[in-house]
Amino acid sequence: MDLDPSDPSSSPSALEIKNALYTRCAALPADTIFDQKALLDLKVIPDDDLKLLLDCTQKLAQESLFKILRRENRICWRVIKREDAEKLKALSADEALVYSYIETAGRQGIWSRILRSRSNLHMTVMTRCLKTLEGKNYIKQIKTVKFPNRKTYMLAGLQPSEDVTGGPFYTDGVLDDEFVHQMAKWTERYIVGRSWYRPHDSHGKKPLKQQHLSQQQAEKRRSTALEASSGNRSGGGDSSSSQLLLPFPPGYTGYPTVGEITRAINESNISPVTMKEMEMKQLLDILVWDGRIERNQFIESYKAVKKAAVAAMFQPRTAEGENEENEEVSMEGESALTEAPCGKCPVLGFCEEGGLVSARTCEYFAEWLEV
Repeated sequence: MDLDPSDPSSSPSALEIKNALYTRCAALPADTIFDQKALLDLKVIPDDDLKLLLDCTQKLAQESLFKILRRENRICWRVIKREDAEKLKALSADEALVYSYIETAGRQGIWSRILRSRSNLHMTVMTRCLKTLEGKNYIKQIKTVKFPNRKTYMLAGLQPSEDVTGGPFYTDGVLDDEFVHQMAKWTERYIVGRSWYRPHDSHGKKPLKQQHLSQQQAEKRRSTALEASSGNRSGGGDSSSSQLLLPFPPGYTGYPTVGEITRAINESNISPVTMKEMEMKQLLDILVWDGRIERNQFIESYKAVKKAAVAAMFQPRTAEGENEENEEVSMEGESALTEAPCGKCPVLGFCEEGGLVSARTCEYFAEWLEV
């Protein structure tokens, strides 16, 4: 009930003031923390009587409707729902103590050894309290990724934080290898489509020499090439046609960033959960370490290496869209340097401008680029 302390005709009792104070506080967000000034600002305590305020807060705390906290060396209070208060009233002193520490831990949970140290309870007593609370479905035991063998507890109604569960790549504290593999393959193919293009030639002729293209021309050529190569695979086209992939010209800015990759993978619905940029960054780091993509440090984008691009663009697929296991292309020992002729050139020591071997006259570059 709402009371008007300025109305002289009303003489509310301490019980009515206490109930009115709780009602006013419970109407605010559940995580609101009240100090003395905040409670007085609610204009429930007549004449800002501090003694009356103290009596009300003490009674509410005794009834488990207020939880006493300490913030910056000040006493504060937080409202507890009536149904939660009823739970606490039914607990013994030891059970209520254990419950309070678990509640304070929040979504991070609390290790049983730390719980015992803080509660200062005997091991037998604490074990009995935990079993009782679990039996009443007040708390639950969870498994953490960092310490899977530790007994960690949290409130039954809460969901563990990602620091505890390991994020979407873990299921029940165990790394989901299949999910990580599928996500990595989809991400790699997406980056390949934004890193290389395939010039289409239906007559199997040698493609024309690469020209300097504008951003719009490069995008159009890439889209045409990808559509044509997709049509050849689905329509049983000539598999002996040139499997040539060319890089986009200098100045191309279409390499995908972490944000673009994250949005694309969420829109594809390949993941049952919504991925975050931080989580996708972890997956991209794995692909970088495996030598399948490169990180552009200047514009924070990613580009697929040529060997991975060839494997992703031309490798046969099954009906489900997955690559055949016997067609896997090994990437061990490959990198951007070993892909280029200079990385494994037998006469690299003789290569110099104006010498017998130079970059201008190198026949290996012409063969590598197929131009």
